[in-house]
Amino acid sequence: MKEAFRDRYGLPEVVQLREVSVPVPAEGQVLVRVRAASINRADLDALKPKPGLLRLFMGLRAPRDHSVGSDVAGVVDSIGAEVKRFAPGDEVMGDLFGDGISGFAEYVSAPESAFEPMPAGMSFEEASTLPHSAVLALQAMRLRKGRTVQPGDRVLIVGASGNVGPFAVQIAKSMGGEVTGLASTAKLDMVRSLGADHVLDYTKVNVLRSGQRYDWIVDMDSYLPITGVRRALKPGGAYVTLGGGNRTLFTGLVVGPLMSLLSDKWTGLLLWWKPWHPPDVAALKKLIAAGKLTPVIDRRYPLAEIVAALRYVDERRGAGKVVITF
Repeated sequence: MKEAFRDRYGLPEVVQLREVSVPVPAEGQVLVRVRAASINRADLDALKPKPGLLRLFMGLRAPRDHSVGSDVAGVVDSIGAEVKRFAPGDEVMGDLFGDGISGFAEYVSAPESAFEPMPAGMSFEEASTLPHSAVLALQAMRLRKGRTVQPGDRVLIVGASGNVGPFAVQIAKSMGGEVTGLASTAKLDMVRSLGADHVLDYTKVNVLRSGQRYDWIVDMDSYLPITGVRRALKPGGAYVTLGGGNRTLFTGLVVGPLMSLLSDKWTGLLLWWKPWHPPDVAALKKLIAAGKLTPVIDRRYPLAEIVAALRYVDERRGAGKVVITF
């Protein structure tokens, strides 16, 4: 079978394809024939890596794990001993974060906990977009102590047109929020089509100086400075950022929470993220069944063009998800 791999850090060009044997599922594992996989910003961050501190865990000079890709959808091919939830022929989607991150391959083998049945009526391509990005978007609408977006809250989604943003816009709307999406000029119509009440062009509007105040701000990659974002929050408001570089992660981990102790506004990094959390997966399926959540796919690439697909996402050209097809 073919799989994508990398043996050094760098840009998408470090990724290559190789022929390997089809894995054999061990006890408790499921072997899935991949029908579609989707690219996340996290996949690009792992290639470089970003932030640089990740080298302490991934390998200082080169990555210890050479595989690439976390989100997949496909058909169960075979199962190992003690697998209870799946049988050959089942259609599943999965998040391989922490279980090999080997999704850009024709077959993957991982613990059955990495997979869930696909939503009824959904294509493999659509299902492959959900595991990382949709779960992340849902959890960004909830603080560690359980507070969530409430009906009537003014919600700002920063980076509303990327991998996570379109899910965040739709989820915030489903919770009754008045949603504003911040994106580039060319992507505003797409964000508006998702149900956003307002759209702002970040090339023309400085949201920190616009005079508008929000109950909830979700920032996909620390685009807004955490030390200044408080002026855009209402009393009791919350700012949640999902990523960033070394400096922005430090402010999200340390500076933001410390500042939060001095006021009723909360700012910081989404530290309570739980990949592929079953209750959240169930909640997403309900939204999909109710017609309130629909994946947005920008482009599709065959596995043979994995480098071009990764480069397209890395250059932030996409509006929605990019899918690898098999």
